[in-house]
Amino acid sequence: MIVVVSQAWTKPGEEHAQAYIALNEQFGRFWRDHPGFRGRRLVRGVEDRTHFTHLRWFDSVESYEECTCAEGYADHTVLMYEHLQPYDSYPREFLEMVIDEPGAVAP
Repeated sequence: MIVVVSQAWTKPGEEHAQAYIALNEQFGRFWRDHPGFRGRRLVRGVEDRTHFTHLRWFDSVESYEECTCAEGYADHTVLMYEHLQPYDSYPREFLEMVIDEPGAVAP
């Protein structure tokens, strides 16, 4: 199993953060029906409320990449980017699960 980690910073103003969160909830449809998808979390900074970290679990990098090719995926990311601070790129990091202790993270 792999974890896909990405970072995002919304534009200043709670309205951008709330819009970004709502769009991410809708964005779940690209993941939920994919057989290689195992779950996701979106976490928000306590000190920097514009900072979000995405954690998405998949069977493999290939499985994640298949999801990113789904029809409408790119269009939805453009909607979310409208609420983000400008970036040169939107990097992702692929991490391998090495310990997955039951109960370590509350559902």
